[in-house]
Amino acid sequence: MGRLDGKVAIITGSNSGVGAATAELFAKEGAKVVISARRQGPLDEVAEKIRANGGEVLAVPTDVSKVEDVENLVAKTVETFGKIDILVNNAGVLESGLKPVDQFLEEDLDYVFSINTKGTMYCTRAVVKEMEKVGFGSIVNLDSIAGLFGCGGASYVTSKAAVIGFTKHTALRYAGTGIRCNSVCPSTIVTPMTKNANPADLDKNMFGQMMSHLDLKAQPCMPEDVANILLFLASDESRAITGQVIVSDFGSSL
Repeated sequence: MGRLDGKVAIITGSNSGVGAATAELFAKEGAKVVISARRQGPLDEVAEKIRANGGEVLAVPTDVSKVEDVENLVAKTVETFGKIDILVNNAGVLESGLKPVDQFLEEDLDYVFSINTKGTMYCTRAVVKEMEKVGFGSIVNLDSIAGLFGCGGASYVTSKAAVIGFTKHTALRYAGTGIRCNSVCPSTIVTPMTKNANPADLDKNMFGQMMSHLDLKAQPCMPEDVANILLFLASDESRAITGQVIVSDFGSSL
């Protein structure tokens, strides 16, 4: 018996990396998964892989920074599967470089906030309306140790710190209703997004500050490491857990 049998899960940013790994794992555990990202092509590739392994999947191209896209995602999910039990807010972006507080650009701030923070808020707002109808739901936000410890560019750090606050707000708002909200804060994850970062663009002083506060012997997270934690928080096994922020970094920030 799968750990998510009978559940319907929306996973944003599920065209690659953690999102794709999570969608594949959830489907293997019995969930009907709804995958979303901005580009149709990569979404279709993930969907075909899930179907090839016997899973049930719906792919809905979505830009989470646009309210109308988010509402369409939720509407199509309910139309197809009748309900929403799980939301994984995984869609996220990095700004170019590690621009610190004295160098960040307005366009970087607008860009990362529109997806990392606003996108998380838009998706949660739309989904909780459906979860309230049945008195059940698990929302899991993919955050970052950057949001906890400040280790990153100013725009990215602030966008992720805001999500931690939003997680706690959402958990408090729905405490005792059967609707839960938690965050997972990994360290660097080996994904296409991080691998494609250009080292030449990094602010060397900010990078040096980060490295002086992290244990470089600790291994980086792989998408599957994070997906396993998301599975636990999405499942009924964690039904007593809400409003919590879990760090996943192999001890690098201790």
